[in-house]
Amino acid sequence: MDFSLSDHQKLIRETVRQFMETEVRPFVKDWEKQEKFPAEAIQKLGEMGCCGMLTPEEWGGPGLDTVSYVLMLEEVARVHTAMSTAIGVTNSAVQAPLVIFGNEAQKKKYLRRMATGETLGAFCLTEPAAGSDAAGIQARAVRDGNVYKLNGTKTWVTNGNVAGVYIVFAKTDPAAGGKGLSAFLIEPNFPGFRRGRHEEKMGQHSSPSVEILLDDCLVPLENRLGEEGQGLRIALGALDGGRIGIAAQGVGLAQGALDETIRYAKQRKAFGKNLAEFQAIQWMIADMQTEIEAARGLTHYAAWLKDTHPTKLGSSASKAKLYSSEMVNRVVYKAVQVHGSVGYSRETEVERMYRDARVLTIYEGTSEVQRMIIARELLGAREKQKVAVN
Repeated sequence: MDFSLSDHQKLIRETVRQFMETEVRPFVKDWEKQEKFPAEAIQKLGEMGCCGMLTPEEWGGPGLDTVSYVLMLEEVARVHTAMSTAIGVTNSAVQAPLVIFGNEAQKKKYLRRMATGETLGAFCLTEPAAGSDAAGIQARAVRDGNVYKLNGTKTWVTNGNVAGVYIVFAKTDPAAGGKGLSAFLIEPNFPGFRRGRHEEKMGQHSSPSVEILLDDCLVPLENRLGEEGQGLRIALGALDGGRIGIAAQGVGLAQGALDETIRYAKQRKAFGKNLAEFQAIQWMIADMQTEIEAARGLTHYAAWLKDTHPTKLGSSASKAKLYSSEMVNRVVYKAVQVHGSVGYSRETEVERMYRDARVLTIYEGTSEVQRMIIARELLGAREKQKVAVN
């Protein structure tokens, strides 16, 4: 296997890296302190094609491959994880299912504006009593002629206060369980749609997580995404691609923490020499780099499979997400440790990175859910082998 990057992929990585260093890094601390959503910077990334990388050219996107998308997210997360979360959701959780399940009119109305960064998308699945259990959501959608009436509450909605289109999941047939779930495209000006409170979070303060309230929200029939009962399939498909994006976030954030650690270790002196000269520090840095490369390999492999052998993707996205999200938490822990007491200060990058990393093992499917997916595939394959042998 040859996983060397093409010239175009290298150009994408370098272009995004330069943009993040010059246009974003100088402002990250202020944005995070003010909990300010970086709308202008994201708009510029949209003009570069980063807000709709996987969307075909006919709908306004560059129609790039998943590896290129992963490279972009790594570079964004390396500098500002909150921004990579906002971009990742609009790319993979909203546009990707719209490309697959949307009809011509829906694509024409929504895709182009999202692909160019003119507006962002939001994914509304989680509820106060339903997170990992997607089939257990309680939001209801009842058809009344040419409209649906939606009632329910969605929580932890990324881009919730800035999005122009929301994919909302609700049950059209509660008796059918997960098979009774349907998806809808909702605009914030629809009657009965309201944004609720903002979550006060540990990290990623520039990425808003908002409560969405649906009170007899009127949604036109033409805004149902796919057929009734396809909601769970749409949601799980979006999460599969999203997990590769979260893995890329973990790699990028961990790389940023390693860069900060190496820089600090070369500058800081203790006992008459630089920290970098101490074996204990060298071993931590070596472990950090090794884990990052292992996660990058899993992530790029999953991205490559999604592009070239989608039927063989299986649990590869879950493996990449599981390892990368847990890896980054180990890496940022070491980064803070190397920085010592100053690493506990809000004035350092690694303190923010430590907080930003924690959620990666939770959103888009917890580590426990990823282990269930991986084990189910392995045990299922073993059972098939036994049957074949017998």
